[in-house]
Amino acid sequence: MTTTRLALAFPDGHPGGRFLVIGARGGDDLAPLDMEQTCLRQGNVHDHHVLAGRGFQVMPQVEGRFDGAMVVLPRARAQGRAWIAEAASRLAPGASLWVSGQRTDGVETMLKDLRRLAPVDEVHSKAHGKIFRVILPEGDWLPADWAGRSREIAPGFVTRPGVFSADGIDPGSALLAACLPDRMPTRVIDLGAGWGWLAAQALARPGIEVIHLVEAEHDALESARDNIRDPRARFHWADARDFSLAEPVNGVLMNPPFHDGRTADPRIGTDFIAAAARLLTGAGRLWLVANRHLPYEPALTQHFAQVQEIGGDNRFKVIEATGAGRGAIRRGRH
Repeated sequence: MTTTRLALAFPDGHPGGRFLVIGARGGDDLAPLDMEQTCLRQGNVHDHHVLAGRGFQVMPQVEGRFDGAMVVLPRARAQGRAWIAEAASRLAPGASLWVSGQRTDGVETMLKDLRRLAPVDEVHSKAHGKIFRVILPEGDWLPADWAGRSREIAPGFVTRPGVFSADGIDPGSALLAACLPDRMPTRVIDLGAGWGWLAAQALARPGIEVIHLVEAEHDALESARDNIRDPRARFHWADARDFSLAEPVNGVLMNPPFHDGRTADPRIGTDFIAAAARLLTGAGRLWLVANRHLPYEPALTQHFAQVQEIGGDNRFKVIEATGAGRGAIRRGRH
């Protein structure tokens, strides 16, 4: 979303009354909107903190009624539909619901879908995307399957629209789980825990006294809470890259992301590796799965004394690393 596209929709500034925005990212320009009258729903902890730092009222989940709303479309179609259904549920019939998105995020398809369901006007094209207005009809005008309900995708496991691997168990995580030891360390962190499947596999082995699930996406963490009722589990809505605990742990699991939106960024994974080294005792162990092409070995050898591949296939590699803090960074200081 760009300044010009938002300005086309709101040429006179704030549209009036209490206004809800779902999906705005930390760097989005929201200049036409009145901070005092605007509430942002953002479940990504990084974007949440950036927007709050700019002075907006930001929440991972919203309550109450609004006079108008806007949805900034995400990549996942099901999540975009869920956000539109949520925004519509907060508005009265006749209210304006704006939808903004890039062509690459499916805004053209969403426009066609909504035109079949409700009156649409004020369609503006700019910056490789569109923004348009939906006038909410009376009654239940949206299909029931647009609502962002959790759904069971494996026995005992539910996900919500838009979370990573929402349609089933990630094959990389499955490979990592198969490589875990028969007995786990006592204190474990799952960095980027998603909806909790990997942590559940670790908890099924003996040894764990506490496991910390660290996840930046609020909807994914809520799914993990639904999926893991074990009292040994602790849940943290936090960015794994700057997560900290009072005491170090002796085991870290991770299947780190390597995309920011549509842009591949392996630096996210290297930052996860640095965080794992910081959180582990010297005798602790890191178990990592990654796509085989990702260049994580230099970061691993910088932060760990021993690094070895312990499993994988033609798509993924599973790596175990030990000796946190005794890698090339520390060796270079002596």
